[in-house]
Amino acid sequence: MFGGIEAGGTKFICGVGTGPEDLQSSQFPTTVPEETIPLVVEFFQKHAGSGLEAVGIGSFGPVDIHPHSRTFGHITSTPKVGWKNFDLRGTIASALRVPVGFETDVNVAALAEARWGGAAGLADFVYMTIGTGVGGGAMVNNQLVHGLVHAEMGHLRIPHDRNEDPFEGLCPFHGDCLEGMASGPAMKARWGKPASELPPEHPAWALEANYLALGIANLTFTLSPRRFLMGGGVMQQPHLFGLIRERFARLLNGYLRHPDLLEHLDEYIVPPQLGGRAGVLGAIAFAEQVHAAAPSSLWNPAEFAGEGTNA
Repeated sequence: MFGGIEAGGTKFICGVGTGPEDLQSSQFPTTVPEETIPLVVEFFQKHAGSGLEAVGIGSFGPVDIHPHSRTFGHITSTPKVGWKNFDLRGTIASALRVPVGFETDVNVAALAEARWGGAAGLADFVYMTIGTGVGGGAMVNNQLVHGLVHAEMGHLRIPHDRNEDPFEGLCPFHGDCLEGMASGPAMKARWGKPASELPPEHPAWALEANYLALGIANLTFTLSPRRFLMGGGVMQQPHLFGLIRERFARLLNGYLRHPDLLEHLDEYIVPPQLGGRAGVLGAIAFAEQVHAAAPSSLWNPAEFAGEGTNA
């Protein structure tokens, strides 16, 4: 049995199992570590006991996902109160005494969609979530994209016409980046209501589609993925997909001549198939990978002997 944690800025979703068929899960609000972590540990002790082989974590960020880094497993420069520089992976590993892998929340969601969902059979795709924040994970040649840190697709700098949209943006670091303009909190701040309460004919949706299409176009030119999966709370509006596709086609303007971009956009920009389970299922899939790789830098018995919390 494997464990998965989707550590989100609003809630933690914890699960045990081997896939969608036997998933058992529960969720807890993301308050401060002193309140949230004990609930997470209690869940795994109750549902898995001694049968737990490994745990995967997909966390909100920014995070340090490089195993040889001094701060591997830490949430780093987040504005989320109480979580800045918090050693999430080390804390969970010490409590549960099993191998623990650490990734971004969007990367593990991409893993789940590649294995069980809307990207099955695709070697190259992008998974994006538009909700409390905006994030994205990319699969290229069947491998998650990493690098100096990790992809931060939510902080793409996109055109901002202040005559059309005088809203300055909510990102505490960049103001009007993609997340600052198109996240759920940005929509609420701009329009005075959550996205879920805005009717389909509201001008908010054309503006939202424009910003998201700009981000998708930039990523299409950069990575040339075979599909975009668009999830998260803001995307729970079926009419939004059509608006994004229409604006995306205008932005490409016929430059990329592949049939999927000219004739099949309804299959190119799509919702994920796993819905709200993608994150926790992806964390479980990642835990399975960690278990298969152990012993490795993700499995350090010294962690459980009081000799440190980082591999």
